[in-house]
Amino acid sequence: MRKFKATVSLLLAIALLSSVAGCGGNQQAANNSKDILVYAQGADPRGLDPAMVDDGESAKVIVNVYETLVKYKEDSTEIEPGLATDWQMSPDGKEWVFNLRKGVKFHDGTDFNAEAVKFTIDRQLPPQRTDDMPYASFTFGPVKEVQVLDTYKVKIILTEPYAPFLANLAMALAAPIVSPTAVEKYGEDFNNNPVGTGPYKFVKWDKGQQVVLEAFKDYWGDQPKTPKVVFKITKENSVRATELMTGAADIIDGVDPSDIKKLQESKMQVAMDAGMNINYMCFLCDKPPFNNAKMRQAVSYAINKDELVKALYQDTAQVAPSILPDFIPGFDESLKGIPYDPQKAKQLLAEAGYPNGLEVNMITYSNPRPYNAVGGEKLAAAVQSQLAKVGVKANIQPYPWKEYKDALFKADGVNLAFYGWTGDNGDPDNFLSLLESKEIESTLNSAKYSNPQVDNLLVQARQNLDANQRMVTYQQLQQIVEQEAPWVCISHGKTLSACGPNVANFKYHPTGVVHLWNVEKK
Repeated sequence: MRKFKATVSLLLAIALLSSVAGCGGNQQAANNSKDILVYAQGADPRGLDPAMVDDGESAKVIVNVYETLVKYKEDSTEIEPGLATDWQMSPDGKEWVFNLRKGVKFHDGTDFNAEAVKFTIDRQLPPQRTDDMPYASFTFGPVKEVQVLDTYKVKIILTEPYAPFLANLAMALAAPIVSPTAVEKYGEDFNNNPVGTGPYKFVKWDKGQQVVLEAFKDYWGDQPKTPKVVFKITKENSVRATELMTGAADIIDGVDPSDIKKLQESKMQVAMDAGMNINYMCFLCDKPPFNNAKMRQAVSYAINKDELVKALYQDTAQVAPSILPDFIPGFDESLKGIPYDPQKAKQLLAEAGYPNGLEVNMITYSNPRPYNAVGGEKLAAAVQSQLAKVGVKANIQPYPWKEYKDALFKADGVNLAFYGWTGDNGDPDNFLSLLESKEIESTLNSAKYSNPQVDNLLVQARQNLDANQRMVTYQQLQQIVEQEAPWVCISHGKTLSACGPNVANFKYHPTGVVHLWNVEKK
């Protein structure tokens, strides 16, 4: 195990870096220390309590601070041991017993054990569950009870068989195990003071500027290869690219397609990995005019997805015929999506009572996302132009990402919204359940779409432990959703990231998070 060394030179470098991380794009400085890794991303985390957030920016930090009972392999969503060394499922699929790893400590010195697992899950079950726990029902919905069998053995009892359960327990959100001592100490402020068992421990969070982590010297596994990590918040794509080329950042995500060439010419390492994501525009289906499926179809016919993807993303994304990326199990190859047909759009608008068109309000996010490298404003403006051709006037209201979700779910008068999703676990349920009625309350169902037939099919698929039969159900479900059109599925974006020529072992995980403990600077 590599020992963590806090030298005088490291402290001086940290002091310099702290001053740089708070500066704007016009004031750059190189980070030449091999002991500090700077990861620049486009937005602040929403929070650092896994139970209280649902965004990628939070998840990237969380996976380096916390750990889960089981985890994904470094380059796939295949499951391997984590804080649990092994597990058994009962024949009926309703009981799971986990044997836990011994000798593990939380960053505050608390011992990891079965009580900590029970505490983590119980706080996300009724009656403790609150409305601001967006992933709780998604991850632990079928959990009936958690039993401590002994210090290092825990049983999780489900109300019904649940095929995605093991994969859900490896997710970056809701599933990570938290320190009971820290949660009780900080209360609601635990969202700003995370304590896990991971290879890095939390140091500080300067809102809007940086999150600083350092290697946890009592970590049960190998020590991280870089002693200190700084998640630097730089909103503009082009500024992040400049920071990388000048050495003020070591790794960046949300690379703008237009910056790829200059990054490559500057000898930066640019990666374009297949993205397990969906970039979409959703209709607010709970109120007029888009509580009418014909209206949703009409607007869908007005959108030229091929043109959007070519103009905005070039070769960094592919048109999405369905919610599921084509490599996810259950993808229906027969689906093509609603085609571009402006005359059909006008016809359906007239049949729905809008022969002279209509005016709508659309809301979008301002910064880039893993599924939308150019940001929501550019996408919204391009869609606005296409809708105008069929008589739909669209007003655009952008928000910074950290404020966007609240604006979407609380604002009156919103008709259309731009959103996206990065898959958590590689299971089709993880994408398709975003259209389940019960996820309206959790806010994961951004379209507020409700269809009992869709709900029933989702339940059937989850309870069926036969993988082949599950996939048939998911294909049937996708066909219904294509006709109902709660979303316009626009594209599946490639995951764009870049790092300096001296950075080794960096990989973007398919779930959209970054594991930084094996990354080092040569």
